[in-house]
Amino acid sequence: MQIVMVLVPLMLILVAVGIALFAWAVKNGQYDDVEGPAHRILYDDDKDMIPREARTDKPEQEGAEPEPDTGEEDQDNTGSKT
Repeated sequence: MQIVMVLVPLMLILVAVGIALFAWAVKNGQYDDVEGPAHRILYDDDKDMIPREARTDKPEQEGAEPEPDTGEEDQDNTGSKT
């Protein structure tokens, strides 16, 4: 019976310490965003540092001619009928 008199206060002290540590961790932002950094490392934000000749998705060349515009998508179909 004497062990119960020792273990109950010890358990209450451990619970209080656990709650205090959890409150400290939440206050200091330990649980803010756990998935963001794991996903952020997968984003490719260094495309401007890769040399043009080493890129797999080649950007348009400065000297390349743009595709000719047929004008079909810009036609105005609101003309008046006479």
